[in-house]
Amino acid sequence: MKRAGKILRISLLVLAVLLAVGITFTIGWRPFLGPRMRAVTNRQFEPTPERLARGRYLVQGLLGCETCHSPKDWTAHGAPNLAGMELAGQVLPLPALPGSVTAANITPDRETGGGNWTDDEFARAIREGIGHDGRTIFPIMPYDAYKNLSDEDLASVVAYLRSLPGVRNPLQPTQVKFPVNYLVRGAPEPVTEPVSGPNLADRVATGKYYATLGCGCHRAVESRPYGGGENLKGPWGDVTSANITPDPSGISYYDEATFIKALRTGYVGARKLSSIMPFGELQNLNDDDLKAIFAYLRTVKPVKHRVDNTLPPTYCRLCKQKHGGGDQN
Repeated sequence: MKRAGKILRISLLVLAVLLAVGITFTIGWRPFLGPRMRAVTNRQFEPTPERLARGRYLVQGLLGCETCHSPKDWTAHGAPNLAGMELAGQVLPLPALPGSVTAANITPDRETGGGNWTDDEFARAIREGIGHDGRTIFPIMPYDAYKNLSDEDLASVVAYLRSLPGVRNPLQPTQVKFPVNYLVRGAPEPVTEPVSGPNLADRVATGKYYATLGCGCHRAVESRPYGGGENLKGPWGDVTSANITPDPSGISYYDEATFIKALRTGYVGARKLSSIMPFGELQNLNDDDLKAIFAYLRTVKPVKHRVDNTLPPTYCRLCKQKHGGGDQN
């Protein structure tokens, strides 16, 4: 009996070690320990006229905040916001999500929005993925990209959101199913060092900064940056993000004028783009910034990956999923 007990104890110890090693090298310990987070500070962002103008430009344009935080009319080209509900939040209409995810009401309404959040709670949520109440924000909120938002642009965004009229809009909280609700705890990452913006005299560097912040759906697959392949299913239809690299299967045939027209109108020639492509917001960018994004995209590594949403979905051996033009890869 003593020998059997010893064998059992050794077996349990070996199993515990193997389990610990497996967790360390797979999901990590964050699902059990909780997300990494820094304590909020008392910093405040002065709402100067320059910051308010810049914040509006970023919120209504490049960052696409209204794409998720404003209910939309998906039956209209460009998916305009529902009148009076700008940034008032919504339960995201995405059936593939593991549960229900709510994009918060980020207007200054004190009962249902962010009126009681401090400036740094807003800042931490935007760049670090931690809500005002310490919860992990589901990473459909692209804080992994927004961590690159410069300190001054961050201040401008928060100052602008503070300046808006409050909209009362009670919403159910995010309810993510197990085990995803634990796994997402590994996504937040504190920003503890200063973040500077690009040298605006360097058009390619400026374009990289803007593309990093605003073109996340096209670079969601790490092995094929800007090569598309993220499936987006919702009231706009079943769409896969396009390849926007300079490969022949991407947008090598675009010139600057074609690129700007696509982001202004949602059309490439006579071809109509899906409104999940946020041209309704990106049309607010000025020509210089659109030209900078295009200049940068011409420098990225070409990726061979044909995605054509005008075609019926077929299996793609490159991304291992179905999308239009998949059988041509």
